Amino acid sequence: MSEEQKQSDNRARPTTDEFREFVASGWAPRAVATPERAEVAAYAAQRREALAAAFPGERLVIPAGGLKVRSNDTDYVFRPHSAFAHLTGLGADREPDAVLVLEPLEEGGHEAQLFFRPLADRDTDEFFGDARYGEFWVGARPTLADMEAELGLRARHIDDFEPAVGKDAGVVTIRVIREADTQVAGIVEAARSAASVAQEQAAEQDDALSHAASTLRLVKDEWEIDQMREAVAATHTGFEAVIAGMGEALERGRGERWIEGVFGLHARHQGNGVGYDSICAAGDHANTLHWIKNTGEVHEGDLVLIDAGVEVDSLFTADITRTLPVSGRFTDAQREIYDAVYAAQEAGIAAVRPGARFSDIHAAAIRVIAEHLHRWGLLPEGIDVEGTLDTEHGQYHRRWMVHGTSHHLGIDVHDCALATRAEYMDGELAPGMVLTVEPGLYFKADDLLAPERFRGIGVRIEDDVVVTEDGCEVLSADMPRTSADVEAWIARIAQA
Repeated sequence: MSEEQKQSDNRARPTTDEFREFVASGWAPRAVATPERAEVAAYAAQRREALAAAFPGERLVIPAGGLKVRSNDTDYVFRPHSAFAHLTGLGADREPDAVLVLEPLEEGGHEAQLFFRPLADRDTDEFFGDARYGEFWVGARPTLADMEAELGLRARHIDDFEPAVGKDAGVVTIRVIREADTQVAGIVEAARSAASVAQEQAAEQDDALSHAASTLRLVKDEWEIDQMREAVAATHTGFEAVIAGMGEALERGRGERWIEGVFGLHARHQGNGVGYDSICAAGDHANTLHWIKNTGEVHEGDLVLIDAGVEVDSLFTADITRTLPVSGRFTDAQREIYDAVYAAQEAGIAAVRPGARFSDIHAAAIRVIAEHLHRWGLLPEGIDVEGTLDTEHGQYHRRWMVHGTSHHLGIDVHDCALATRAEYMDGELAPGMVLTVEPGLYFKADDLLAPERFRGIGVRIEDDVVVTEDGCEVLSADMPRTSADVEAWIARIAQA
């Protein structure tokens, strides 16, 4: 018995047949309205076809994953595995424990089958007695017919999954995205073991499926790009709310938390929530790259580095960073650093075009960073720009710019994470790819090699771009980027 089942049993109450009959009676008929076909359904079908074409004649198992315990008998809000969401079109909080199976057909091709737990009748024990899945506790779920109408695939009860997935296991190759759901993976492994499939061979086959599902997202279709536009627009609204509330962040104390909360409010209202833990780093905290504690104060004269993105209901997320002067204007030192980062970002964006390599973006941006560091006299004696850019003997600039300049973006904030280096860093950019461009400079307060005027200042500027046929489009272009435009942006909102 699982720990979750034990906890559920601990909450169970003795009952009788008479009580169950009482609970099941006296309900108005449910309104019957067949869902319309989801806009994403046709796109998801094309994605499934593309994945299945790589594994002809094989059974492919893509789990949504299950609920995860936060503490005792409370669960985290459910988020399906990214491959499942991408291949079904089901987004925020949809269908825990569901499994997509691409079943090979004798005549070729595959049939998409979605196994899930459908709405139970009110006279079942589940309706009232199951605190984790019962309608009385967590609300109604779709019926099998509802799911078929919405997604345009075959829907089956999750209870049918185990016998279906193990059918002809010794004849049909079965692959599963293991990391999505260990219980589903265990069912598949048991079926393969019974058919004497070598464990090492099966693991390699599973890894190949996970890799294919991840790299399938390298190039976005038009529906995905529209979702990215929505996520960026929502993020823009969240940033403007933060700017409008900056005064309260100063006054209330724990200002980083206030900024985080304001952005989170708008993220939750406009979409599913934040796409990742927001970084709201004031002053020297901006020099800690993964500062997600957000426990610090915000002071007049600080810069606040805000790295945040709204995840819309489809789970596509923006990823944008702006570094804002709390007082509304940059100091001379802040502006000097900010303008250097902006110049590096402009170089990075200019490198985004079809046929270029992904690594060209970082190369273009980091050269500008290195040029400024050399001009400021911060590189070791005898090391020029070419010397620090020498990947074997140089890299001295990484003291002040340690991270990469770009990553793929989409249904995950770091999308396509299972791509190989050849496919990712050395991969060729193609229309439909969505990327970030995000150089920065970070001068920690106790960095004695940095000019005193720079110490405690961290700046990053990050925008989301889509590769087009002849270059790229900055999806977040409406969000001001130059130092002068940022100041005007803050002034405009303050006057509103």
